[in-house]
Amino acid sequence: MINRVLIRLKIIQIVYAYYQNGSKNLDSAEKELFFSLSKAYDLYNYLLMLMIALTEYAQKRIDTAKAKLAPTREELYPNMKFVENKFISQLEVNKQLTEFIANQKRTWANDQDFIKELYEKIVESDIYKDYMASDDKSYESDRELWRKLYKTYIFNNESLDQVLEDQSLYWNDDKEIVDTFVLKTIKRFEEKRGANQELLPEFKDDEDQEFARRLFRRTILNSDYYRHLISENTKNWDLDRIAFMDIIIMQTALAEILSFPNIPVSVSLNEYVEIAKLYSTAKSGSFINGTLDGIVNQLKKEGKLSKN
Repeated sequence: MINRVLIRLKIIQIVYAYYQNGSKNLDSAEKELFFSLSKAYDLYNYLLMLMIALTEYAQKRIDTAKAKLAPTREELYPNMKFVENKFISQLEVNKQLTEFIANQKRTWANDQDFIKELYEKIVESDIYKDYMASDDKSYESDRELWRKLYKTYIFNNESLDQVLEDQSLYWNDDKEIVDTFVLKTIKRFEEKRGANQELLPEFKDDEDQEFARRLFRRTILNSDYYRHLISENTKNWDLDRIAFMDIIIMQTALAEILSFPNIPVSVSLNEYVEIAKLYSTAKSGSFINGTLDGIVNQLKKEGKLSKN
């Protein structure tokens, strides 16, 4: 699940903190990097749990209505389609997710006000109303409901962002990327796999884990050389006047360009320009792109970089 986009973001955060905190303990910083990445995987599981929590809340509302002294006919015989959703029933018993819940002791129980607010938005939506009115009782229809609901009501939800931020500072910048993996997971689910349906692994393979470790260490250990290259190509600028985050982004980009021969230069440049737009000043993207492009051309002329 943890892809290279997320790895690059986390490395820049940790490298920035490494210099700002002044501790300069490389091993501790590396541990912090991998802990931070593991927290992103926790968020992935926690967002899967949110769909279950919403369904449980709906069931609780039904039970409460039935227990009234004088329930209406609609309350006694409610439409159970939402709470009996086949995709959610499968997700509830998923072996990997239930193991995560048992180990982490994490629930949505303390955020019932948010669950209530989100549920009420969902039941007022056309997505929900069309689903409840439909005669289609297929697994595919049930799964598609949650893909639509997630994309519409969970993907960009400021109230949810605040709830998550209150729970973990590590989740501040992770949700947008993790959301894409939750949506991918919903689409991957197959009824025939039952409780054994595989969730996305924390790392796709050992290669991505090694990419994170190597990129982080090269960024720190070769910092003097990378900053020399930056200085040489920003002669009209005083290095002290360049935003520190811009320097960190370029330093990390150079570590990637010079340490990973299989990653095209254009891919690395595009990734770090996008990161600059996210983390630094309005003009940082074009400044970083121009500076890195100049360094790459210089290194190629000097025979120190051969890849395209």
